[in-house]
Amino acid sequence: MAVQYPDLVTVGVGALSVDEVVAVARFGAKVEIDPSALEEVAATRSHIEELAQDPTPVYGISTGFGALARRHIPEDKRAQLQLSLVRSHAAGTGPEVETEVVRALMLLRLSTLCTGRTGVRPVVAQTYADTLNAKIHPVVHEYGSLGCSGDLAPLAHCALALLGEGEVRNADGEKVPAAAALAAAGIQPLQLREKEGLALINGTDGMLGQLCLAIADLREAAKLVDVATALTVEGLKGTLTVFAYDLQQLRPHPGQADAAANIRTVAADSEILAVAAEEFKQKQVQDAYSVRCAPQVAGGFRDTLQHATQVAERELASAIDNPVVALDGRVVSNGNFHGAPVAYALDFLKIVTADLASISERRTDRFLDVARNRGLNAFLANDPGVDSGHMIAQYSQAGIVSELKRLASPASVDSIPSSAMQEDHVSMGWSAARQLRKSVDGLQRVLAIEVLTAARAVDMREGVPGKGTGAVIAKLREHVEGPGTDRFLSPEIEKTVELAQSGALVDAVEEVVGKLR
Repeated sequence: MAVQYPDLVTVGVGALSVDEVVAVARFGAKVEIDPSALEEVAATRSHIEELAQDPTPVYGISTGFGALARRHIPEDKRAQLQLSLVRSHAAGTGPEVETEVVRALMLLRLSTLCTGRTGVRPVVAQTYADTLNAKIHPVVHEYGSLGCSGDLAPLAHCALALLGEGEVRNADGEKVPAAAALAAAGIQPLQLREKEGLALINGTDGMLGQLCLAIADLREAAKLVDVATALTVEGLKGTLTVFAYDLQQLRPHPGQADAAANIRTVAADSEILAVAAEEFKQKQVQDAYSVRCAPQVAGGFRDTLQHATQVAERELASAIDNPVVALDGRVVSNGNFHGAPVAYALDFLKIVTADLASISERRTDRFLDVARNRGLNAFLANDPGVDSGHMIAQYSQAGIVSELKRLASPASVDSIPSSAMQEDHVSMGWSAARQLRKSVDGLQRVLAIEVLTAARAVDMREGVPGKGTGAVIAKLREHVEGPGTDRFLSPEIEKTVELAQSGALVDAVEEVVGKLR
């Protein structure tokens, strides 16, 4: 059944989970800071203040940044140093990114602040939490992060809002000055001190937040693709024999076994397939690769998703800042802000998402060709020639799949130097994350069209569908009519996409067959 997300997430006690990130980012869950975490933040801060009085320069506290790190900053200019850092780095441009991405970004920066490894005062963490809970969302732009030294520009726009500068979206979604939004919520703007501006902008939070959101969506897509495949097998009067448990064990990839089990479960007890079984043996012998090899492709997708989840969980357990306050009190520069591990996972997911969409489109196309659809009307049209049926629905799929293939080109290999060659290798993880969001949406749409087309084909067959396939068709028919003369097709596709993205189609199946893997 659909994931039950928490209404309240506590920050500062162990690592956040992917589901907790999604709860706050997408569903507006409140956050609270564990009191013990604030105590650790305060203890670390006292050490930073001692170092600030030391005549020996300490990077991030009494020096400039990046290529300007060799310049010692006198005490009377250090507040201006932190303020200037945030203002100058809030240099994003382009369209606004989505609210759920901004919320994920903010939550993950708050999480790192609460580790006590960044050297900020407790008031900085608390102000961040209060702003997030007030649903004040800084305006963050599409371009500005190279995914190294963290997601600098996106995080700087968030930091700027905490200072009462820049623009935000308030709880009603209106764009207003940050100062006005903070005042309306009773939140006092921050005045930064040593190290704090740097701590607010140095992290992989944007790319990681988007990875967490993608993982949540792709987990559901992994089930939906098995539902769609089961519908297609039934609609094409194919065979379930190739999905047998013992055959999957001959190649023991866990994702493959789970995908095959789901297909068997969803299509079980199908009268359509039972009646067609003998004819299949005599006339068809084998299904095409897009059907027969579905568990191998969907299973590889699942295993890649598991790898990406492991990367996300490790990153969620990290304290990303530079310099960082080590457990022994050292304030040391490091390279943990480099987004390569996350960027690689994001790029990998783009590849498997594109391929999963590709095989789905190939299955859909088989329904439309009389040479391959095993006795159905051309294009599943009511009156071929007069009606065009799902001809152009497949065009939409093909257009999306082609776009996903272009998006699958890895961003992480496209490093470009910056900061006067001090930052001479960057991850481009933010770009990979932005591309993956488009890929996820495209996959959901492709799968929805396969479900819509396969359900129409099953309805055009004689016989009773399986319990699982029958359930998904019944849910679809609550919103989309069955076969008939041509209708305005776009709204029907969009409604199916909505059912796919909400999890309603998978929920309908799980209500009658039990939880899918």
